[in-house]
Amino acid sequence: MLIEHLTRQLHERDAQALRRRRKVADTACAPRQQVSAEGGRSRDLLSFCSNDYLGLANHPALTAAMAEGAARYGCGSGASHLVSGHSRAHADLEQALAATQSDTIPGCEALYFCTGFMANMGLLTALGDGQAMLFADKLNHASLIDGSRLAKAKVQLYPHDRTDLLGALLETSESPVKIIVTDAVFSMDGDIAPLADLLALAERHDAYIVVDDAHGFGVLGPQGRGALAHFGLSSQRFIYMGTLGKALGVAGAFVAAHPTVIAWLVQSARPYIYTTAAPPAVAYAAGVSLALVMGEEGDRRRAHLATLGRSLHDSLAGIVEALPPIGWSAPPSDTAIHPFIVGDNETALALAAQLDALGIWVPAIRPPTVPVGTARLRISLSAGHTEADLWRLCSVLADSVETLLPP
Repeated sequence: MLIEHLTRQLHERDAQALRRRRKVADTACAPRQQVSAEGGRSRDLLSFCSNDYLGLANHPALTAAMAEGAARYGCGSGASHLVSGHSRAHADLEQALAATQSDTIPGCEALYFCTGFMANMGLLTALGDGQAMLFADKLNHASLIDGSRLAKAKVQLYPHDRTDLLGALLETSESPVKIIVTDAVFSMDGDIAPLADLLALAERHDAYIVVDDAHGFGVLGPQGRGALAHFGLSSQRFIYMGTLGKALGVAGAFVAAHPTVIAWLVQSARPYIYTTAAPPAVAYAAGVSLALVMGEEGDRRRAHLATLGRSLHDSLAGIVEALPPIGWSAPPSDTAIHPFIVGDNETALALAAQLDALGIWVPAIRPPTVPVGTARLRISLSAGHTEADLWRLCSVLADSVETLLPP
């Protein structure tokens, strides 16, 4: 009965153009990759898919650091952090990560997690007890959504970026512990949360703010220190989550917060307590990447990424302006994420397939990842891209759009 039940559901997804399929990357993460489709041959593709925003995932210094870390610490950690798996590499990385947020969260400490999903799950379930109320943006990442659902706290959703409605919810809440939960950079739209307004609300209503800066850390702010630094904000009300597998090109995530929050997570965050610690070599490589990201090379890569972003947006806006009024859009973005919104699932898939056939890899994003009726291409940039890469993408995209328009 189970197999039949699942088969019916898979057929339903096929009928709605919602079935997800994988490709196999045969070479390292980079703008140009050898990629195999399911059951297909390997091909050269120009990729605009990854979250490797600074182009570091295959950087020689990081591959050397991973090898050096393995030589020093071996391949595995052997146990959870609270048993025997917390290595010197983990401890040094946590100190360095806390330093990146010391101006935005005075006196903060940091805790390293295996993944961003685990960090958010651990954070929200540990803080969201029966005394708490979570106020969450409706477009938050799945990890924040699932963490909120599993928490014992009550949850109230507010429409995306509607701080006026969030303020009304906070005003009427009688919960003794109020926690606002938001992405910093929203991963499917590329827009940045109104963090200054959220901080003002938190101060007015004695609330704290969980900020998921997975797509901002390493890219935004001075030295890539993230969205809080980007806006020049500073408060111990912030509880900050950043990832190391996107702009930093390695793996893992961290929470930076008031020392009491970190101490509580060590005691209560089950995804931290009950899992084997990440390999020390990964933490060692992440520390090397962090130093690179916050130095002169990081500045150069961020500047190049910003230039690419402006060029891409201008080109996408030009494609949309040339279209008849069919509801497609290319919203502005100050980040590395640029959506090209086409609406229905079939069109998004057809457009992605046409690009793929011409050697361009851009994913079609559909519900439930985005709201119904907003299927899109999600174009993500890397500092490894060139202006010529953008020209090729936009030229092929413009030609592909033409073929999909009604006569």
